[in-house]
Amino acid sequence: MRKLIFIGFIVAGSAVGLLSTLGDGWGLKLFMMCLGALVGAAAGGALSRIGRGGRPMYHRDDTLRGLGTASEDLMDNYWRDEGHPQFMKPSSPDSKEFGGTGGIAD
Repeated sequence: MRKLIFIGFIVAGSAVGLLSTLGDGWGLKLFMMCLGALVGAAAGGALSRIGRGGRPMYHRDDTLRGLGTASEDLMDNYWRDEGHPQFMKPSSPDSKEFGGTGGIAD
């Protein structure tokens, strides 16, 4: 469908170039048709988005998703883990390991 739009604009540009020089010689007609095709190619390429490639295709491996090591997992759990990777969060000084109560008031 994109190529059809693109070719349609090229043909329309050539037709406008030909119609604008009906009473003139063939050299000017040919020049104006080429100029119209060039303008039609630019407009058709922009409107049909040829050259942009649409959406970028990137390879995504979902085998590691959910294990806590993928960048998406780190982003999802940033506030819970306070910016540390999963199971790498340093223990707090209030934990029983350091003689604290573990967050439980005595």
